[in-house]
Order: sequence, then structure tokens, then C-alpha cells
Amino acid sequence: MAAKYFIRNITACLSRATISSHNTMKQFSLITNFLLTNRRVFTACPAGIEEKCNRLIVQWKENLIDEYPLVWLRDNCQCSACFDQSSQSRTINFSHFQLNQTMRHLTIHNNNLEVHWEDGHKSAYDFKWLRQRSFHHTEQQNWLKSNKAPYNTWDADCFKKIPVFDFKAVMQEDNILLDWLETLGVWGVCLIKNAPHGLGQVGSLARRVAFVRKTHYGEEFSVQAKADATNVAYTQGHLQLHTDLPYYEYKPGINLLHCHIQYSGNGGDSLLTDGFKIAEKLREKDPETYKCLVETKVTWSDIGQENGNHFHKIHHAPVICESDDGTIRRINYSQPQRDSHMAVPIDQVEIWYRALKKFYDLATDASYLIEFKLKPGEIVTFDNLRILHGRTAFGDNLKGERHVQGAYLDWDEVRSRIRVLKTKLLVN
Repeated sequence: MAAKYFIRNITACLSRATISSHNTMKQFSLITNFLLTNRRVFTACPAGIEEKCNRLIVQWKENLIDEYPLVWLRDNCQCSACFDQSSQSRTINFSHFQLNQTMRHLTIHNNNLEVHWEDGHKSAYDFKWLRQRSFHHTEQQNWLKSNKAPYNTWDADCFKKIPVFDFKAVMQEDNILLDWLETLGVWGVCLIKNAPHGLGQVGSLARRVAFVRKTHYGEEFSVQAKADATNVAYTQGHLQLHTDLPYYEYKPGINLLHCHIQYSGNGGDSLLTDGFKIAEKLREKDPETYKCLVETKVTWSDIGQENGNHFHKIHHAPVICESDDGTIRRINYSQPQRDSHMAVPIDQVEIWYRALKKFYDLATDASYLIEFKLKPGEIVTFDNLRILHGRTAFGDNLKGERHVQGAYLDWDEVRSRIRVLKTKLLVN
């Protein structure tokens, strides 16, 4: 906003700056010589109201100008009547909220800007708090990026060694826990070694982060071959690459699989492919195929029963899901769980099948697929929104035991835990 909206600088140091105002609000307040509570110092900060747009205008020392809509300022009043500090929640009754907010005058007190409203209410805003909530597009984008989990995609060549963590260290040391969760967010897969013998370790690991995400398979589920299997994972056959539970609109974000007993012969190897990498490759090399897999919604379903619990899940979603800004955010794929109902125009069916075949052929290509055999005591942890996983066949006629126990976590809880840990470790 141009400098013409500010009153001219006053060289004398002011301990209190006040401005009277009628309804026209044509004058401005001068706020000078204040310190932010962070390491950077901002002084000589004129502030005023632009009559046309009903905004508070603040000019910082670096000649940066910030504008704050009055309606936003009033909605974000930090006083005890409007904001509950213990729950960090706004408590203003929006039924009584007035959209046309006007100020009576401004004052400065210590590191706070005090706003006296026409209705008699008084609000105080810490300068650091205001600075962090700039409405400049660049500042807004930087804040959004700081809360957006970055990721690096990989193929078989550049990801020969999975990041490895020690179970005891993750369970006992917050800095190691944080390192594991952040690494998992970046690469989508980590291996945790030296878990104690016995079942229940995935539940303990999940609860170290937040809480177990329960599905119709329970909180902790066992993957082992059995007669009359209710899921193809409960067989000894080849388990094709897939993401778990694509039939959930809000599907679990992280899969934890603990090897309790591994098949001693050939087979039972774990298979992993970075689904985001496959999607990126298609977007770059075959944009029409990519577009088809993004725009065509298909039906995913799961019908059956687990431990007497009968279920019938249905979700309609494309194979590749994007966010509003075009970021790849979720992969849905499971050959067994793709429903025979296909609510798409008939002339698009064959086109979609060709696109899906290209996707899966690329995912199973040796350039992108990694294969390894879990050892007892190892837990493979991976992003279920991103990583395709599977298993090679093992044994025959239920001969040869292999037992893997699994559990899920939600990314919302994991990212919350990351922020809490960062704050805690920074303070300490």
C-alpha cells in the first residue's frame, strides 16, 4: 500500500500514540519504537487505517507494509472473552458478530498494539503475532509450505537401502522418534529393527506416536495363511502390489507390518514400489494416461466378515488423486478390491483399462520395484497413501508358516506428533 496512506513520521519518541476518530476514520495512528519478542527487532512502525478498505496498515522497519482487514482483527481478538487460551480456541459467538467493524482509536502498550473498537470492546495484538500472520501472498505461501510435508520419490536404483531405525531408540528417545516420522514422511518407507519377540509390538509402536487407527480388521491384525481365507492376504499365493483399504474414503495413512515368523524357504519376500514416482513418470512421459487415471473415478469395495464382524465398504475415487494445486496426494490401487460396477461412460472403459495397465506395468518394472525379505523382529513402516506393497508366494498347501502382524496410523496424528516433538525439543 502506498505511503500516502500514512501520516508523516514524527521524530520524537512516543510512549503512547492515540488517534481519535469519527465514522469517517480519515486519520491514522503513528506507532513508533517497539520490539518484537523474537530475535529480530522492528522499530519506527507507523500504523493507520485505510478508509476505503477498512484495514489496519502497519509499516515495519524493513519498509515492508502489512495490511490487516478490520473484520479479521476483530474475529481474532485474543482477549479472554473472545479467545480461550487453555484450549487455544476462538469463543466469539458468530451469531452476534458484526461484519462492519470500526475503530475508535489505537494505542501501543509494551509489545502490543491495542485496538479500541467503536462498540467499546478492546483488543490487544502482539506485534510478533501480527507479523507471522501477514496477508502478503509470499508470506502466506511460505506458511503453507512450512505445514506441507515434503517428499522425495525414489526408484529401485536410487533407493537400494531402506532407512533403518532401532526399535528401542524410537520407543525411548524423542529425537529418534521425530527422525523416524520425518524420514517416513519424506521417503514413504522406513525399516525398524530389533523389535522384541512376540505379538503386540506394532500396537506399542503406534501408541508411541498417537493411537492405533482401527478398521474392520481390528486394531492389530495378523497376516498369515489359513483355510477359507476371507482376504487374499491370508493365503500363501502371490500378493499383487496394492495399497490397503482403497474402499475407505479416509483410509489409514501409515502401515506398520511386524515380521513375527518368516517363511524359512524361498518366497514370502516383501515388494514395494513408490506409487508417487510412477505417477510422476506418467505425468512427465505420458500425460494422457496420467490424466485418465486422475479424472476417471472407479469403485473400490470390500465385502465380507472378520471375526464375526460383517462389512460392505464402497468408495468411488480415481487411481491417482491430486490436491487442488496439482500435488499427488493419494494412490488407490488393489486388483482384488476393484468393484465390478464401473460407473463411467462406456466409450471410456477400454481407454481406462489401457491406462491402468500402463500404470501397473511400470509399478512392477525392475527399475522401480524393490524386493527384500523381512526378518523376525523387523517392522516395515510405509505410507499407505503412496507406497504399493505386495508379497511373493511361499509354501504350499498351508505348509510353511509365515506370520506378520499389522496396524495402522493416521497421517493427521503423525504430523501433529511431529509438530509437538519439534516444539518440545526446541524448548529443551
